[in-house]
Amino acid sequence: MRAVHSLRQLIERLLEAVCIALMVGLAVVVVLAVIFRKAGASLVWYDEIAAIMLAWLTYYGAALAALRRAHLGFPGLYDRCSPALRAPMLIVAEILVIGFFVVLAWYGLEVVRILAGDRLTSLPWVPVSLTQSVIPLAGALLALAEILTLPERWREARAPGPPQPTPEAAPE
Repeated sequence: MRAVHSLRQLIERLLEAVCIALMVGLAVVVVLAVIFRKAGASLVWYDEIAAIMLAWLTYYGAALAALRRAHLGFPGLYDRCSPALRAPMLIVAEILVIGFFVVLAWYGLEVVRILAGDRLTSLPWVPVSLTQSVIPLAGALLALAEILTLPERWREARAPGPPQPTPEAAPE
């Protein structure tokens, strides 16, 4: 369990760094684009790069949220069920969720393969497959996040009474 917790913390810190870098980078790109546009010299690559950065931030931010168990959900019914029902519900839900993310990663790889050789319109030296690599990577990270949080959620599902939020998942 200690190894799972250590891996979870490592991935969480890595995703935090990536998300912060993407937010700062996106802010810099937007500010630069505004300055250049005001100066009458619009950046031809701004729209394409800003959209890609926002997509990356969304995917990697979703993986970070999954690792922190901070996604939106509908816990009312689940919380009211007995531990005998919560455990099977958790198993079914996790099979569906992890299965979806594995399929996302698999077909994301197919997209990257199909787009091999294509280049961005505004920056022809940047391969489209690089920009779309976020899909399989995020799919794998999301599946891994679900797997890494599973032991904790399993303990909660088996506990008597409604599951109590952990300090990480508790609202501030």
